[in-house]
Amino acid sequence: MRVLLVGAGGVGTAVTRIAARRPFFEAMVVADFDPARAEAAVAHLGDPRFLAERVDAGDEAAVAALLRRHSCDVLLNATDPRFVMPLFRAARAAGATYVDMAMSLSRPHPEDPYRACGVKLGDEQFAEAEAWAKDGALALVGMGVEPGLSDVFARYAADELFDEIEEIGVRDGANLTVDGYDFAPSFSIWTTIEECLNPPVVYEADRGWFTTEPFSEPEVFDFPEGIGPVECVNVEHEEVLLVPRWVDARRVTFKYGLGEEFISTLKTLHLLGLDRTEPVTVPGPDGPVRVSPRDVVAACLPDPATLGERMRGKTCAGTWVRGVKDGAPREVYLYHVVDNAWSMAEYGSQAVVWQTAVNPVVALELLAGGAWSGAGVLGPEAFPARPFLDLLTAYGSPWGLREQ
Repeated sequence: MRVLLVGAGGVGTAVTRIAARRPFFEAMVVADFDPARAEAAVAHLGDPRFLAERVDAGDEAAVAALLRRHSCDVLLNATDPRFVMPLFRAARAAGATYVDMAMSLSRPHPEDPYRACGVKLGDEQFAEAEAWAKDGALALVGMGVEPGLSDVFARYAADELFDEIEEIGVRDGANLTVDGYDFAPSFSIWTTIEECLNPPVVYEADRGWFTTEPFSEPEVFDFPEGIGPVECVNVEHEEVLLVPRWVDARRVTFKYGLGEEFISTLKTLHLLGLDRTEPVTVPGPDGPVRVSPRDVVAACLPDPATLGERMRGKTCAGTWVRGVKDGAPREVYLYHVVDNAWSMAEYGSQAVVWQTAVNPVVALELLAGGAWSGAGVLGPEAFPARPFLDLLTAYGSPWGLREQ
């Protein structure tokens, strides 16, 4: 397997550090718009299988040419969701398998955004599913931690733990703190704003997909391994759009443990229009310039990849499932916890980016070995869960199951 990794930020760099310990691939080309970032990621490894390149993720022709030049058969997208579609199309143009960790962006319903779906997450990609399948090509979408591992948990629950599933609810929480910062998100603020301020999507079997208001239906969820109770709220996320395509459940939700202060900050950004992606004109020393308010917010905050030494605590990703097994009610929480102290000591990557990065590497190894295979635009639920969970444990990062 020869891989083109696009994006050498926190998650991309963690991908290289995890993959460097595995023998399943022949080469990994690490490409970024900033060549210094790609070169730094490669130089850290001292592994001849890795090399650095510069590429504009929005330039489909350039990405396809890079895939062909290095004879890469897989494109792994580690950029933010703005670049999903150009990279998705570039992979198909070059005849490469495509893997991402977030799906094509949504657009709220123009008249009724808090009840009806507009363009849903992943709609643009699934619109091309038939063409990918006809070509015998594979796009594995949403293969990070959430979405990704959370979807694998949903498939595992359906296959091995339940006869009928009433509800699948992804629940994400942490007790992470960052020394020296009052507000320092542990993941891309661009992506965080996108998923938290868009109308959340809920799925119900008798109603289909519908939306609610941001931060709706608050609940306190007790997270394992010392994290404890965290208030979680509805957030737009890919699992709600992916799980019902392959897993039979009467209801699917995603709730994120954000905390009151974080929610208040996001609401203020929205009130001021600083969550907008459309450029505005601002004065500059050389004349007016056009800049996206959300990009300004991101530039004013610390790079999440640099926060590891200041971070304390654990992060938990997991899938809560309620249903029936052998005629009796059952309720479980399948989860994966990463301690920042461990991920920093073992890989030099902070917990949130490491937890995101490990899952696509596991998926690549399964694809390389043939344990996972398929054609079309497929989510993690379309593949058997047990090989993935066994290999994740072999990577030294076991998952857990708690009866509720």
